[in-house]
Amino acid sequence: MGKDTRIEWTHHTFNPWWGCVRVSDACDHCYAETWAKRLGEDVWGAKSERRFFGDAHWKEPLKWDREAKESKTRRRVFCASMADVFENRKDLVPHRLRLLDLIAATPHLDWLLLTKRIHLVRKQLPKGYELPSNVWLGATVENQDAAGKRLKYLLEFDTPAVRFLSCEPLLGPLDLRQWLKSGEGGTRVDWVIAGGESGPGSRPMDPQWPEDLRKQCNAAGVAFHFKQWGHWAPLEQAADAVTGRTPIHIVRRDGSEVKLAAVGKGKAGRSLGGRHWDQFPSPRNTV
Repeated sequence: MGKDTRIEWTHHTFNPWWGCVRVSDACDHCYAETWAKRLGEDVWGAKSERRFFGDAHWKEPLKWDREAKESKTRRRVFCASMADVFENRKDLVPHRLRLLDLIAATPHLDWLLLTKRIHLVRKQLPKGYELPSNVWLGATVENQDAAGKRLKYLLEFDTPAVRFLSCEPLLGPLDLRQWLKSGEGGTRVDWVIAGGESGPGSRPMDPQWPEDLRKQCNAAGVAFHFKQWGHWAPLEQAADAVTGRTPIHIVRRDGSEVKLAAVGKGKAGRSLGGRHWDQFPSPRNTV
């Protein structure tokens, strides 16, 4: 965690704490929970303590901000890969307030706050507080049900530089068209990240699902980023990695069969329709 990250759509990661509790279908095979347990950290679940960090950890983004200012190049910070900033626990309140102060002190960094608890964001922020222009606010949307429940809360915010979605793991078809165009308040989704699930127990993603999202975003002029296929990839794309023991999953659609092969994240790659989709949004009102 920190300056060097393998997450394709950010430069840095920062965690104000470690730990969370499952709240949706997207959490069923949480990579962060798996990673924490592998390291012997008991920080998952409603009754578990969260892991907090010292001053040296909190000073790291200040260094990143100085570097960004000197290079005159903004840097994105994903917060948080091992937690949810808006989890509702009393012991997290002072650490969340410290995070807000840190965001204000680092104006040359764009802070990507991604949550599955978008409905709680207003309640967890101080009264009268408005998110600053170096915040990109995002919601996880894994299927149509999640979109219907969460996106109305995301679009209530008009001050973030970017409003974005993480459709990863993508667990079903998604029609986002109504949220990709400006509503009455002039707000819309500015960026869509999509990807399949990786790790143990991964659920296969129908290749048509990310392709449909790409088309919807392209038609609306919304930036689209395809992060990964995950554990399962279209058979024709992963043919070189397939062996006689490779599990195959069949998706039946429109009378035809689409075969997926379990080849792992690294071999599955992130090419969609013959190319990489690495589009990024244009932030509003940043220094």
